[in-house]
Amino acid sequence: MPQGKPEAVPDDGLTTRERRRQPVLAVHTGQGKGKSTAAFGMALRAWNAGWPIVVYQFVKSPKWRVGEEAALRALGETGKGGTVTWHKMGEGWSWIQRSGTERDHAAEAAEGWAQVKRDLSAQAYRFYVLDEFTYPMKWGWVDVADVVATLRDRPGSQHVVVTGRDAHGDLVAAADLVTDMTKVKHPMDAGRKGQQGLEW
Repeated sequence: MPQGKPEAVPDDGLTTRERRRQPVLAVHTGQGKGKSTAAFGMALRAWNAGWPIVVYQFVKSPKWRVGEEAALRALGETGKGGTVTWHKMGEGWSWIQRSGTERDHAAEAAEGWAQVKRDLSAQAYRFYVLDEFTYPMKWGWVDVADVVATLRDRPGSQHVVVTGRDAHGDLVAAADLVTDMTKVKHPMDAGRKGQQGLEW
């Protein structure tokens, strides 16, 4: 795509303007760092365009304070760009069960997905971040066929970005944009811990 121009344009009768306004389903997957970060970068652009934004975090804890949330919430309150709505489901890092704190993560993820479906049906937002959503799909907490059909057939011009490792092949096939973050090197390889300002 030299200079942002597609190599081929389909003979589908669409004008350039219509083609620019087609909704995009994006998937950020892979073993490398940066999947959510890239999605939130897209959300910043959506905010600047004045689009209403919603973020669904499917694995992050309600207690987990991430920089992107603080920044986007603050921007959403300025009245200059789009509005920002933020939802967190579950305890967070739910593959690590702590004795005495078990919750029904599957039910919480299913309810989160049900709300996403309601919002898409109502065209409540223009830009959706389904953060860490590949995990509920992988663990069988939501039905993959239902997810793919709902995202593929969503009405209007709603853009959706899904993040997380091990994206299901059917989701990848349905997406318009897929990025596989490949880890080449990471500080944790040398035993270093995550740092505020870099990981959250």
